[in-house]
Amino acid sequence: MSRQEAYIQYNYALKLGQKYYRECVVRGKYPYQQALSDVFNENLAAAKVNIGLVDIPTEQIVGTTTSGRGNAFAGNFMPLLHDSTEFGTKWISLCTAHLDEGGISDPIVCYEYMGRFYVTEGNKRVSVLKSYDAPSISGNVTRIIPTWSDDEAVQLYYEFIPFYDLSGLYDVNFSRKGSYAKLQARLGFAPDHVWTKEERSEFLYGFRRFKAAFEKLNTEKLDITPSDALLIWLQMNPAEDLQKTDLVKSLSAAWPDVRIFANGSAIAVSTEPAEEKAGITRLFGIGRPNHLQIAFIHAMNPEQSSWTATHESGRKQLEDAMGERVSVKSYICEGEDPLSVMERAVEEGAQVIFATTPPLIAACRQIAARYPQVKVLNCSVSMPYSGVRTYYGRMYEAKFITGAIAGAMADNNKIGYVANYPIIGTIASINAFALGVRMTNPNAKIFLRWSCLPGNPVHSLMEEGVSVVSNRESATEDPYWAWEWGTYKVEDSGHLLPLSSPVWNWGKFYEGVIQTIFDGGWNTLGGKEAQAINYWWGMRSGVIDVTLNPDLPEGSKHLSQLLRQGLMSGSIDPFHARMLDQNGEVRNEGDRSFTAEDVMNMDWLLNNIEGNIPDFEEILPVSQQLVRLLGLKRNEILPTPEEVIL
Repeated sequence: MSRQEAYIQYNYALKLGQKYYRECVVRGKYPYQQALSDVFNENLAAAKVNIGLVDIPTEQIVGTTTSGRGNAFAGNFMPLLHDSTEFGTKWISLCTAHLDEGGISDPIVCYEYMGRFYVTEGNKRVSVLKSYDAPSISGNVTRIIPTWSDDEAVQLYYEFIPFYDLSGLYDVNFSRKGSYAKLQARLGFAPDHVWTKEERSEFLYGFRRFKAAFEKLNTEKLDITPSDALLIWLQMNPAEDLQKTDLVKSLSAAWPDVRIFANGSAIAVSTEPAEEKAGITRLFGIGRPNHLQIAFIHAMNPEQSSWTATHESGRKQLEDAMGERVSVKSYICEGEDPLSVMERAVEEGAQVIFATTPPLIAACRQIAARYPQVKVLNCSVSMPYSGVRTYYGRMYEAKFITGAIAGAMADNNKIGYVANYPIIGTIASINAFALGVRMTNPNAKIFLRWSCLPGNPVHSLMEEGVSVVSNRESATEDPYWAWEWGTYKVEDSGHLLPLSSPVWNWGKFYEGVIQTIFDGGWNTLGGKEAQAINYWWGMRSGVIDVTLNPDLPEGSKHLSQLLRQGLMSGSIDPFHARMLDQNGEVRNEGDRSFTAEDVMNMDWLLNNIEGNIPDFEEILPVSQQLVRLLGLKRNEILPTPEEVIL
């Protein structure tokens, strides 16, 4: 009976091989097995390492060591010769033994190169097992390590090698650097944790379930691996859900983010409030709510955090402006899980959620996936997620104005600048300030310090003899001048004379977004396709402004007003100028404007700045969480199990 079953199986495999062959010929592709000798010159290998017996994922066995097998196999390892040939007879005998003796147990011998396996001994064993869709095959493997190069695939493989040493898995394959370390952390493992046999078995069971769900949903044939999709899914779901959840349903909720990842994590940037447009929606009120319930989620109490206080001020302004059209409630997460707080807000009827600080992004994503009818926004910048819209302000516009004032007021051409974190958008503010200084004082130098590093940056700058200091932007329209907020002059007596300060006015943003929803324009920016959306409004919207000391010299006041008007009208663009960086490289000849993405992702400093952008390891631990989320090099930072992983 087993011989007859093997004969049937051979002819089934033969049909698969013939079909593969025909499709390759039609498409002009090579129809036979790929040979390692045709893919890679072994003389160029950095090393060959015998890694012993490996449980090889069947789908990653792609060819043979040499091309000696000729036309016996198609490229998918299925047979091409008739069952009456010597080859066919041996294949059927091997299949019979597989059926009679409880499976093929003798390991194959092969080489592994860049995560793909090439068989030296055991081609027919592979063919038989592949015909039965066996998930893995045991094999003695020699790894060929390529020479290090700038090729991103090679660099990614070098990240895989230590991951394999920890996990013993070849099944996981990512397309972007940094992902292996993120998976290790997202599973709750320390960076150097070696997986136990039980952990490996449990993960494989869940991963294969997830992979089946991914393949069912990926009707678009997105250029993304199941492992990539898994890491996205794990950002919104605990790892233990791999074993018990309806993965098709839960992955469907994350699919818009999977699509964004596959398309290069593009983010639509809204730089100005949307203007209401006439049309059917406006005329007849289709899709326009009459009332909205809005929840503000704060990480800290406003009495303890000036950042929360300014968002609470914005919340009150929204209530005053919208009146009975809105019901608004604030929630504080101190001492409570943010996800639980947001769940409670939704249960109490929240239709719009504003989470006012970046570390709340993880809970925001989970809520957005669970309740797609709720509009969720997080106060951060450049987050590539479809379900959560992010919002921030173009603070660099205000810094450009305060830079011009600082340059005019500097007695000794030495100006200090205190930056907070090396995150997206911060470098644009530093450079815009430097361009403002250059406008009024081309001989001045800016001495850059960071509040996220050890020490007191203001004291350090004063000891160096700077005559003007630019500190953080103010959280309110009535800033507490000197030391902590704004730009101020250091007088000979040591007295600090306030000059100007950028300020936030979040109420303008909240009014603008809620009015857009009332106007039925929420979906206009994103279009029909799910897309990551970032609101990045500037002075024209009123979200950003500059407060001036009433005693500022009239000339500086007048200049500030002119620059403000130019920024608001669009006639002035700080970065439409000739710029050289600290290395003397021309960043702009002055003949073009930068895109919003160019400005957000600046990672270089102008040549009138002395100082540097700190590395992650230099930053104080209390500041590292934000830099992990929004840092210029966030994808290069090694994750930990405790962090929020992007």
